[in-house]
Amino acid sequence: MAYFKNFKTVVIFTLSALSINVAYAEEVSASNNSKKLITEATQFVTQHKGTFNGKKLKYKVVAGETYLLNKDEGPTASVFSFDYIVADDKENRPVTFIWNGGPGSSSNWLHMGAYGPKRVVVPSDAAHPGAAPYELKDAPETILDVTDMVFVDPVGTGYSRALGETESKAFWGLNEDTSAIADFIAQWLTKENRWNAPIFLLGESYGTTRAAAVSKVLMDKHLINVNGIIFVSQALDYQGSSPYVDDNIISYITYIPTLAATAWYHKKVDTSGSFEAFIDASRQFAVDELLPALFKGNTLSTAERARIVEGLQRYTGLSKQYIERTDLRINAFRFAKELLRDEGVAVGLLDGRYKLDERDDLSADPTQDASKAIAPAYKAALMKYMHTDLKVQWKRKYLNPSDPELSDNWRWRTAPDGQSWEPKYVNTAPDLSYALRSNPQMKVMVASGYYDMVTPFFDAEYTLNRHGIYADKIDYYYYHGGHMMYVHEPARVSLLKDTRDFIKKQLSQNP
Repeated sequence: MAYFKNFKTVVIFTLSALSINVAYAEEVSASNNSKKLITEATQFVTQHKGTFNGKKLKYKVVAGETYLLNKDEGPTASVFSFDYIVADDKENRPVTFIWNGGPGSSSNWLHMGAYGPKRVVVPSDAAHPGAAPYELKDAPETILDVTDMVFVDPVGTGYSRALGETESKAFWGLNEDTSAIADFIAQWLTKENRWNAPIFLLGESYGTTRAAAVSKVLMDKHLINVNGIIFVSQALDYQGSSPYVDDNIISYITYIPTLAATAWYHKKVDTSGSFEAFIDASRQFAVDELLPALFKGNTLSTAERARIVEGLQRYTGLSKQYIERTDLRINAFRFAKELLRDEGVAVGLLDGRYKLDERDDLSADPTQDASKAIAPAYKAALMKYMHTDLKVQWKRKYLNPSDPELSDNWRWRTAPDGQSWEPKYVNTAPDLSYALRSNPQMKVMVASGYYDMVTPFFDAEYTLNRHGIYADKIDYYYYHGGHMMYVHEPARVSLLKDTRDFIKKQLSQNP
């Protein structure tokens, strides 16, 4: 429980799940004598049981706030999380902190689609999920048998809010967000008396950007060593995942295997051989042939250019005429529109398996992402589950995905105001390298979808094979899905198994 000065009235109310005391504070600002109400951190607690991977478990879910505190122990923000805590006699049970990305996304996706004990059912074959009602099912394959789980909603998402005189913008930035999440973890460990528990971080997309940075801050600021990190759809060094910057040669390389996989899926290339061999060949072509050709620029010979055009056609399925018009530089987002243009449909960006019949068949790139069709199902499932199973009854609005002002106000600047700073690609890979070298037992699991055109799997390899990161610290896993590979049912089951095996392997180092 956080400590507040100048507390006055106490009001008690009862929920079906738990009785909760709520204290109202009148916090007086010395600078302007203004008063702003702050309520004591709210929690909704429910008891559950289930069988996970053949193991019967009783567990509680604490859906509630943890307050971040300033140097005077005053609250600056409320971070809401969904905590799955198993009733276990073992001391120091592992705990995994889980978040999505954005920046500006609640934990809904990983919570209701991948790692939570309940999941929303959407078509595994990338068909449109239709309208409500959507089916919720038990997810006995999840990892609750090996670790407690804390699904975190950063400030400005879900129920998480800035408090008192602190503005939301104070938490909306690369460095600001990293610090806040690290503080949340330390505060949560104190609140739950879990300081000696093995700690894992699990993030998706920008959540991997965050996880790498948080691992360093946890070590330096809070003296917390992380046992392992799980990256779902890695996004640490943004140069390799920025296909819309015209002169970004790196992205024209890192995207080729993803374009090849998507073209294979839609049968726009020769599929008579092995998929894995085709993808490996596309990697080799991208590095050994395309990269030197793009580096040469207008000094490339006619014969060399013709060979590159043929290679790009072989791996992307696009016409030689289109490839020539792009000057050998295939923009991945435009690829999503061009691949099936003759059918009048665009493929998804987050998941290239999806298709959408757009009105404008002449535009250079898609006007919307076909794979976002699943979003209504995920939100409906979370809201239903939260109110029905977790007994969360609150007037506060659940921001899913986020505060509408968050994205436009996100601060990417990494240097203090007033200090010179030249904008550059976001990159937290050096933070990960630092943490891995400082903590020799830590390892990283990297889960990638073959059809993800937002965070391509070859970029994960390109990023994590550099920056002074030791090869034996990284384990790569690949799935026949997209950015949210767990939408594809076989991929979801494999992802959970691989995550469980990774956690168990890391725990075996400290019996």
